[in-house]
Amino acid sequence: MSTAREPSADESVEPVPEQSAEAAADAALDLASPVESTTVDPTRIAAFFDVDNTIIRGASAFHLAIGLYRRDFFKIRDLVFAALQQWRFIALGESKEQISSVRDRALGIIKGHTVAEVTAIGEEVWDQVLSLRIFPGTRKILDAHLAAGHQVWLITATPIEIGELIARHLGATGALATIAEHKDGVYTGRLVGEMMHGESKEAGARELADRLGLDLAHCYAYGDSANDIPILSSVGHPCAINPEPRLRRHAKDIGWPVREFRGKRRLAKRGFKTASAAGAAWAIALVLRSARRSFSGR
Repeated sequence: MSTAREPSADESVEPVPEQSAEAAADAALDLASPVESTTVDPTRIAAFFDVDNTIIRGASAFHLAIGLYRRDFFKIRDLVFAALQQWRFIALGESKEQISSVRDRALGIIKGHTVAEVTAIGEEVWDQVLSLRIFPGTRKILDAHLAAGHQVWLITATPIEIGELIARHLGATGALATIAEHKDGVYTGRLVGEMMHGESKEAGARELADRLGLDLAHCYAYGDSANDIPILSSVGHPCAINPEPRLRRHAKDIGWPVREFRGKRRLAKRGFKTASAAGAAWAIALVLRSARRSFSGR
């Protein structure tokens, strides 16, 4: 059974006049531990976490792209593309077309570069950016699974080098992620298999469960996108975290729990256009600042 705990600063729910019963129930759920007690061997239980907008605010690949740009991996037009994709992802959620477009660009960018280069840049991006964008609420859920003796796997379309890096820093068991082919330590510009996205996440989780003897009926999965529905549906304990509208509707229809760690969601709903415009302005400003610094030699 889940047990309630006292709210922390990062999960506090601001009181709302005339709060609806549904809103009150959602707030109570956000403050409850998701890990249920069971007689099942904890080593047979895994928690699968999506990364972007579930663990980390925004798209981790965008921040990696900034790091790659600063190392002259690609041109300013590619950074503009990455910034616009980041804005679309935060404001509108992801789509298959967007994921495919980002994949093709990313493979072209890293072709001819070494795994060591990308990994080193990834470490810098973690230290300087990603570590500061972790949702504390999601981190607490992840830590609760580790404390219970469960395996914790990140499962993400992010490149495997970045997925494993994030997993290591969070103390997770490992990562299932997109694998870019490399020969003699140099990227070829091709993928190994499919992107770890949508139905591929479910297939990856099932393959891992078969290999490690996991009991999916007692496993957990967390995601933010409708594209995470296949893996969420494959476990006994699905949960939507910071869901985009399609997943939120689906979760409500079938009774999945929803955790919201973005804060003041009602204000975001009222000011969606303002927030989206601000996101676009931020992305463009970041691109222009990077361009200005590159032209001025600073």
